[in-house]
Amino acid sequence: MENFGIGSWLQRRRPKSGSKTALVAGDRQVSYEQLADRTLRLAHALKDRGVAKGDRVAYLGENHPAFLETLFACGTLGAVFVPLNTRLAPPEIHYQLQDCGVTVLIHSRSLSELATRGAAGSGVGRFVVVDDLADGDSRTDSYSATSDAAGAVSLEDFEEVLASSATDPVDEPVGLDDAAMILYTSGTTGQPKGAVLTHGNITWNCFNVIVDFDFSSADVALMISPMFHVAALDMGVLPTILKGGTVVLESKFDPRRTLELIERHRATTISGVPTTYQLLCEHQNWPTADISSLNKLTCGGSAVPMRVLEAYEARGLRFSNGYGMTETAPGATTLPAERSREKAGSSGLPHFFTDIRIADLMGGVVPAGEVGEVQIKGPNVIPGYWNRPEAATDCIADGGWFRSGDMGYKDEDGFLFISDRLKDMIISGGENIYPAEVEQAILELVAVSSVAVIGIPDHKWGEVPRAVVVLREDAHLSEDELREHLEGRLARYKIPKSVIFVDDLPRTASGKIRKAALRSSFSG
Repeated sequence: MENFGIGSWLQRRRPKSGSKTALVAGDRQVSYEQLADRTLRLAHALKDRGVAKGDRVAYLGENHPAFLETLFACGTLGAVFVPLNTRLAPPEIHYQLQDCGVTVLIHSRSLSELATRGAAGSGVGRFVVVDDLADGDSRTDSYSATSDAAGAVSLEDFEEVLASSATDPVDEPVGLDDAAMILYTSGTTGQPKGAVLTHGNITWNCFNVIVDFDFSSADVALMISPMFHVAALDMGVLPTILKGGTVVLESKFDPRRTLELIERHRATTISGVPTTYQLLCEHQNWPTADISSLNKLTCGGSAVPMRVLEAYEARGLRFSNGYGMTETAPGATTLPAERSREKAGSSGLPHFFTDIRIADLMGGVVPAGEVGEVQIKGPNVIPGYWNRPEAATDCIADGGWFRSGDMGYKDEDGFLFISDRLKDMIISGGENIYPAEVEQAILELVAVSSVAVIGIPDHKWGEVPRAVVVLREDAHLSEDELREHLEGRLARYKIPKSVIFVDDLPRTASGKIRKAALRSSFSG
């Protein structure tokens, strides 16, 4: 084959695992043979509609087989897949579609209004509508695409498009350096940037996952996080498919249903953020749920609170915590589950084919235990951003090291500890305060469900820390009690000078707390 990218995976997997179930979505099961056929049909359909190598095709929808069929069809043609966050507002959708020049938008029927409004005037000329999993064959005619500035648009049904297309082999030359996906970063300031992930970035990331998490063809990965987020797609779905395992797709996360699905499908692996795991172990069905099939729990976003660790350890399970970002496709480090206690709070060791260093502001490597900027190098690191050469120049240091913007340190054993985002670091009276350290200490309180620490202006110290806290249901905690808990645990300058109790914290689609939104709301 001339295609060495991810678009060839299903055709290479077909003779090895043809009859095996590749995807489960609701009551629907799709074998590798069926998935390969449907992907070829979609590739032919896109090609017939003018999509060529390098063209961008977007997908707007929750977890669904069509998401992966679109991804692999784009890879088959050498086109570039652009997954869109379903939680974005129409102007944000519009910006991303227009920024990377999308011409075809495939979207779920339930998001027709968002797709229509977001695509208006963006240059999208073709819409393909996917029925939501719960919709079955009942289709409505309530959707109508608007005309964009270039003229009339085309509106088609996804299943009808596939039914009318061929399944002849397609073998476009695609190399590992060719662009496979554009993923827009959830930048907290300014417009988001389109990170360009090559076929090589994705492939090497999958190698890292398979080596470090010991994935096998017997794995059943339950995907409870949205695939438009790179962690779910590249750390869970694609490594499982590369190995010939089974992926169970869930469109929404619900703790009760997740526990049921683990038992029903004998899931071996799930991934999420600390909040996901907390909601599972605090659900009333947790004590009786059969989760004996699980052997891999991967977590990112932040460190897992000790009480959550203990709840899973009581069931014989441990976490593989990790660190990464869109620009590293996304894995950079992972903490081996067997060392989760010994190295609690660490993000672990570099992935097998990835290197990590800690650098000072001048680019010099700092000794163990000293805080500096986390920098990453490896074949999983992106070459740059869509139409933003200056952004790549700013982010890539001499020698090809990607500047993460995160502050951290390595211990004597080489384990990485993240202190905080460089831009989130609080400088109070000349002292550096890393919010993550303060947040972990506050999370030791049983009454606290989640917390974010931000810096607020202070006439004497320049900045002082403020804690924004969400309490667990029916829990009670005063500001004085919180501060008393921190006395003796942290240096006094690190203890929040004020505490605000709220019902919820603003989060990104991946579950990360949006510190910029908190600073905007609570810095006064």
